[in-house]
Amino acid sequence: MIRKLDEAVSSKRAQVLLVEDEPLIAEAIGYELKQRYEVSIAETFDDGQREALLDHYAIIVLDRMLHGVDGLAIVEMMRQRGVWTPVLILSGLTSVDDRIRGLRAGGDDYLVKPFVMGELIARIDVLARRGSNARTTRLRAGPLEIDLIDHTARQNGRPIDLLPREFKILEYFMRRPNQAITRESLLRDIWNMDSWRQTNVVDVHLSNLRRKLDVAGEPPLIVNVRGTGFVLQADDEMRSPSRQKAKFSAQR
Repeated sequence: MIRKLDEAVSSKRAQVLLVEDEPLIAEAIGYELKQRYEVSIAETFDDGQREALLDHYAIIVLDRMLHGVDGLAIVEMMRQRGVWTPVLILSGLTSVDDRIRGLRAGGDDYLVKPFVMGELIARIDVLARRGSNARTTRLRAGPLEIDLIDHTARQNGRPIDLLPREFKILEYFMRRPNQAITRESLLRDIWNMDSWRQTNVVDVHLSNLRRKLDVAGEPPLIVNVRGTGFVLQADDEMRSPSRQKAKFSAQR
């Protein structure tokens, strides 16, 4: 169940999702946050994950352990689905390795329990300022532009008709322009599949996507890099076979 605190507040205030399974802690944090934010509280892993994937919160404050389930799975699922809402992780796990794991899972900040409420609010304020500047509804890479809200794509201003999976793949590449993307990472992050499975699903979908992006007489945008994977060549100077071969030979 999702509880909203102070539902009469102005909709102009940033929305914070607090995922916390200890009622007393949730109430204390919620009381402080509602002075400046619109606050929703999820007390279970399932409710927290469902709300987090809606992608309409400015900040998510997430307890690391939720009734024995590791809350990092929520962060990992968010990032796999392309939800980039800033996440502040709260945890009683104090080791450096635990903090590193939290950040590598996709967390933006990590605060160890017990904490001073003033520090928690200050960290949330920092993430709110960063998130309002960093979050965007559009991505651009070279001649490509996609709208993450309308799920539309354009190439040099020309609309591109993409299927939902093709749009997700293109977004994945556009968040990593000029970087080598492996089949394994696409299987894991787009299809949630293990890399050891024998499947040609990546090649089939990429072939269809490239056919829609390629323009006769112009260098391709997504190219194969032998022994590495694929790369979206977002810069004109990168879209040269000699430059591409030299670049990735040097990385090996």
